[in-house]
Amino acid sequence: MTAPVYLMPELRGQVLVPGLALVLEGPEARHAATVRRTRSGEVLDVCSGDGLRVRCEAVQADRNRLDLRILEVREEGEPFPRRVLVQALAKGGRDEQAVETCTEYGVAAIVAWAANRCVASWKGKETKGRARWEATATTAAKQSRRSWVPEVSDHALGTAELAEQVAEAAARGAQVLVCHEEAKDRLATVVQAHPEGSETWIVVGPEGGIDADELALLVDAGGCPVLLGEHVLRSATAGAYALATLDATRLSARKQTATKKEA
Repeated sequence: MTAPVYLMPELRGQVLVPGLALVLEGPEARHAATVRRTRSGEVLDVCSGDGLRVRCEAVQADRNRLDLRILEVREEGEPFPRRVLVQALAKGGRDEQAVETCTEYGVAAIVAWAANRCVASWKGKETKGRARWEATATTAAKQSRRSWVPEVSDHALGTAELAEQVAEAAARGAQVLVCHEEAKDRLATVVQAHPEGSETWIVVGPEGGIDADELALLVDAGGCPVLLGEHVLRSATAGAYALATLDATRLSARKQTATKKEA
């Protein structure tokens, strides 16, 4: 079984050497002690959220404090390829479901999008909305044992602002895939024809879909409309499906390359 992960953003800057002591305090320590019932001798990982992972052995657990002994210190590179999820706001917690699942699938960043057909809105409550997404991403990162917690945009972008960011990403070589139910080309076909590079954006619209003007704006900025499959997926599941398809296509390409080399 893999070691549970606890987050300590202030981990960087501390002296981290195998054999030395490390103290975990606050909510993370309470979770370890009262929820997971961590006991002396158990192994766990303490992560900074930006790639630093410290494997530790529990020495003593109190309600608000966990005394640890450092076993190993590792720097883990930023997720590669870098994948960015652009997620339209949705009602009923569906956008948070998308944030949760796509974090577990390994996205590096999440951009909130206030699309034209969004029913949900962060207007007047940007801080609260972003905090919910950040909390969801943090919990999902710990659940999936990640040392990197995805960045979450500080506000919900309007379509014009999103198009500007898409243009900037495309200009530096990113592949921007816009999930759309009327697209002619399937995602897998597009990725096979143009293998994934170092950065990929996945744009997921609201439950009501991306309207024609928005699609035109995103395409002009460098986005490529893609069809995910035979059926129309919900906003909550489209991003995860796209990420899984990217992974499967990438793995298939690697196997084909390996087979050709062996031949």
